[in-house]
Amino acid sequence: MAEKTNPVEVLKALVAVAFVFAGIATFYHYSDKAMVIRVGAVLGGMAAAALMFLTTEWGRQFKTYAQESVEETRKVVWPTRKETLQTTGIVFVFVLIMALFLWMVDGSLLWVVQKLIGRGAQ
Repeated sequence: MAEKTNPVEVLKALVAVAFVFAGIATFYHYSDKAMVIRVGAVLGGMAAAALMFLTTEWGRQFKTYAQESVEETRKVVWPTRKETLQTTGIVFVFVLIMALFLWMVDGSLLWVVQKLIGRGAQ
């Protein structure tokens, strides 16, 4: 059964969205002011929105998800520098070989088409 959403949570989320719009509106309203002030208004609106959103249940769930994601990335066994360089080298060689192959196929098809339509070197 679907969980009923608390109206206060929805109101908080709407206020967060309003903060973002207020920051953007301020950016355009004060077009005659210095860019740093205008960008500060946008960033301030986004910061206020983020803080307001984090007070909602959705925000708390997102924060928990983000923390768990960071924990999972710490568990990953990352490749060594040597393995990374070797893999990158293999990719570059493969791309070079494929580029040469496709260049030859393209040139061959161009030659065949030119011969078929009678525009080849005579």
